[in-house]
Amino acid sequence: MGSELFQELARMVAALAEIQGLRSFALPYPSLAQRALDRTVMHCLNVGETPPRSLPELWEWCRTRPAGDPLFAVPVSLVTPGTTLVHRVGRMPTRSCLEIASYGPDGGVAAHARALLDDLEARCGRGEHYRQCRRFLARRPVVHQRDRFGLGWNKAVWSRVKDLYGPLPESLLVDDVFLLCPSCGLPALPRDGAVPVPGPSDTDAEIWCEGEECPRDDPLELIREPDHAWILRRSLRTFLALPHRTEEAARDALDRAGIDHEALSGPLSAYRLRGTGPGIVDIQVYDRLQPALLAAHLTDSAPLADRTLVVVPDGLAGRDGYREAFTDALPALLRDRLVLTTPVDLVPDLGRARKEEKDDA
Repeated sequence: MGSELFQELARMVAALAEIQGLRSFALPYPSLAQRALDRTVMHCLNVGETPPRSLPELWEWCRTRPAGDPLFAVPVSLVTPGTTLVHRVGRMPTRSCLEIASYGPDGGVAAHARALLDDLEARCGRGEHYRQCRRFLARRPVVHQRDRFGLGWNKAVWSRVKDLYGPLPESLLVDDVFLLCPSCGLPALPRDGAVPVPGPSDTDAEIWCEGEECPRDDPLELIREPDHAWILRRSLRTFLALPHRTEEAARDALDRAGIDHEALSGPLSAYRLRGTGPGIVDIQVYDRLQPALLAAHLTDSAPLADRTLVVVPDGLAGRDGYREAFTDALPALLRDRLVLTTPVDLVPDLGRARKEEKDDA
């Protein structure tokens, strides 16, 4: 019951972040929020816990109570115990929240991103027009009016993708200024609600960005005319723009090794490799914080190639327990067909896979 409630709360947080500001909630609550609140109250009463009295209080619970809290007791084999649904600093949905909200038959937020790209591909056709539009979205999660007068601006591409952008929400503004992380290019917010002054105080602990994992070596970028800027839809920011650097690094590694590859429809970032032997070999690129949920997603995504190399950022793959959690969450029959790797290890891992195939033959 607690684990299912945690997933429902994840879907609630993800949905509320889209339909209204997060600074305050007024009655009547949206139906999905009222339902989640009612279920939380009933669960608390059943286990002898004092329930939240309002949606704002429930939102605070999602910020402070992690997956491993006894109230939820989400299995460690599914979600890491310290995971919260609302970020402690940014008070926005965490990346893990959106991944949890994407877990299940309907695919949630990730499926929404896929549907938007499917519609774009249908309008553009499976050719260079679509590839140009997809690159634009991945590289420009935020567009300012002045960008339209800069070098490299493509009016035709903008005309095809502009409906995937919207005005900057008030919940992401600080003193009428919009902040961007220089590393991931996604929205950022300070802990105290004031525009940070670059310097020693500008630390990881005081700044939130949607990427969550970014270094703070450089100061945040400021957009002082937020009414002249547009932002990509959240699902595409999280599941297309965020992993784009890893995707480009993986493609660069293949190009340096002389391995031909062709983009595939279906998964958000997937390629079929050419000249890699008798079997069909694909790569799929992800930037997911929850390895067991990534494994579950891949398990449910059929059909599979003979071998699929799952490329994630080097920092994630090197995190303690990440590879083991991914592998343990896979069915035994898929553990040889789904190989977790990184852009740095992609080509060496591909070589090892070829050697294994030859040895088996």
